[in-house]
Amino acid sequence: MAKIQEEHQDEEISLKRKELTYRGKKIEELKQMDIREFANLLKSNEKRTALRQHDQIQRFILDCNQKIASNKPIKTHLRDLVIVPKMVGMRIQIHNGKEFTPIDINFEMIGHRLGEFSVTRSRVKHGAAGIGATRSSASASVK
Repeated sequence: MAKIQEEHQDEEISLKRKELTYRGKKIEELKQMDIREFANLLKSNEKRTALRQHDQIQRFILDCNQKIASNKPIKTHLRDLVIVPKMVGMRIQIHNGKEFTPIDINFEMIGHRLGEFSVTRSRVKHGAAGIGATRSSASASVK
């Protein structure tokens, strides 16, 4: 009876800890890969971009590691960079045209671009109409 309960508990624990994989590779394997090797796992558009940008991505990761070591925030305007596994766990502030939006990079973001997570357009907030904006307020005396 105790053996059956132990097996049941082991199954529950294994269900709770779902291993994160990207195209059949675990995160540890992905972090060991070179950027060009990882690019072969991406979809075609991101693959082409990652292969073209591999120098820029490597330079960005080196700069990030230096800033992390000196406890400085990582800020960037590079919205078109493809997120690679070596960036997972970093907190990057991405410029949206007006300000820097802090983003925590997690495993599900791999293969996407940085700009997808920093929205450039804000929601329209309509306020009250000004004087003269409507026909009824146009005839009102202004004092």
